[in-house]
Amino acid sequence: MNENYSPISAEELREALDGEAELAILDMREEGSFAPAHLLHACNIPLSRLELSIRDLVPRKATRIVVTDNGEGLAERGAARLGELGYTDVALFANGVEAWRQAGCEVFSGFNVPSKAFGEYVEHAYDTPSVSADELKEMLDGPDPVVVLDSRPMDEFRNMNIPTGTCCPGAELVYRVHDLAPSPDTTVIVNCAGRTRSIIGAQSLINAGIPNRVAALRNGTMGWHLAGLELERGNERPAPEPTAAGLDAARACARSVAERFEVPVVREIAPATGRTTYVFDVRHPHEFEAVHLKGSRSAPGGQLVQATDRYAAVQGARIFLVDDTGVRAAMTAHWLRQMNWEAAVLEGALDSGPLESGPEAPEIPGLADVPTVGPEAVEGAVVVDFADSKTYADGHIPGAWFAVRSRLASARLPDAERYVFTSPDGQLARLAAGDFDRPVAVLEGGTRAWAGPLESGAAHMADTPDDVWLKPYEQAGTVEENMQAYLDWETGLVEQLDRDGTTRFWSRPA
Repeated sequence: MNENYSPISAEELREALDGEAELAILDMREEGSFAPAHLLHACNIPLSRLELSIRDLVPRKATRIVVTDNGEGLAERGAARLGELGYTDVALFANGVEAWRQAGCEVFSGFNVPSKAFGEYVEHAYDTPSVSADELKEMLDGPDPVVVLDSRPMDEFRNMNIPTGTCCPGAELVYRVHDLAPSPDTTVIVNCAGRTRSIIGAQSLINAGIPNRVAALRNGTMGWHLAGLELERGNERPAPEPTAAGLDAARACARSVAERFEVPVVREIAPATGRTTYVFDVRHPHEFEAVHLKGSRSAPGGQLVQATDRYAAVQGARIFLVDDTGVRAAMTAHWLRQMNWEAAVLEGALDSGPLESGPEAPEIPGLADVPTVGPEAVEGAVVVDFADSKTYADGHIPGAWFAVRSRLASARLPDAERYVFTSPDGQLARLAAGDFDRPVAVLEGGTRAWAGPLESGAAHMADTPDDVWLKPYEQAGTVEENMQAYLDWETGLVEQLDRDGTTRFWSRPA
């Protein structure tokens, strides 16, 4: 195993965070272990899934990487693996969380914390107006026109929505609002499940200068539920495509925002030696799949602002944003810039190309050359499923065992003459097979290619299911208590930011 990495202390890491050079802090723990306590700027890349996302999150192999955990030994293994994958500047922050705490530095809980904290910062900096659930209910029951725009993607909207709400994800708001609320007398309320996308969405419309009264729904669908009000479920009400007039108005708004927040608009990406460059397509995923700039990645604008660490791990990197009209790119860029990202709009990219179609096909280094088998070979074998525990519980091949790849050596698997590994698309199963020291084959096409029945539930757990962070309404215990605890956590982030002192958010109120 390659151990070409060096140690780094809390003081040295803090100094690096205060500097201008590129830096990626990678926490190798599983989601469920990462969420309770971690460094603010750490990007969670579990060692078990490292190869699946490392090329997207840290595309430049010479990037300065600091690998950490909380003393489980995952960081050492991760640092060594990164060396094997060709990364040349890797440092080990051993016992990271505890070492960071002992150095007097702030430790955070939760997920997508920089983005969540930014949402709370925006509300304070801009004094973003909001209404309570009870106030919105009175408005909906009253005589005046009100439009409720849900800034989450359709899968979240489908799960639960405010009555009368329309699905209009974050970066789509300025793009589509002019047709959804054509009269300036219509009040526009923006909601999400909790707070961040409600605040960012409402403030986006205000920054864009639309003439309507705009407010965020305080605490989103959680606040609505906690107020004892009924949510709708199972709906699909997407915002319509903008009309020509609506698009003209949206473009004018976006140009104004880009000028006010000094968003660069470029026709090409200038070479920059020693810099990481991300190119994100901020349109809806189905638009991306239809046609996109070769080499770009799908990152719907609202989600990119809401969960930036899911897309970009390298602080100090350049971000170029692509869409077909410039509206969604400009609105996304103006927030990323306030989060201290060097973000620009790549204008005309979908006209000049080179273009390709289809879903993303990320590069996955280290895939093992192992035998593959069809469904008929499952009979008589021990099937091991490396899907995350939530996906596994939703449906797996009957009799399959759940396991976590990074702990495969200690997994409580039954002895067998043959093992068949699977995962949703088979890729993680191939990686796991390369770590296994017994006869093993991989199910061709993974579980998605399995035509037989699936069983649900959490039986046959060969490892602890700590690999998924659950949303408040998915966690054990009282839903209402979990929701309130989550909302309290979000509102407390501003004070934590002040104590931490490593963020450089900025704002430009009117």
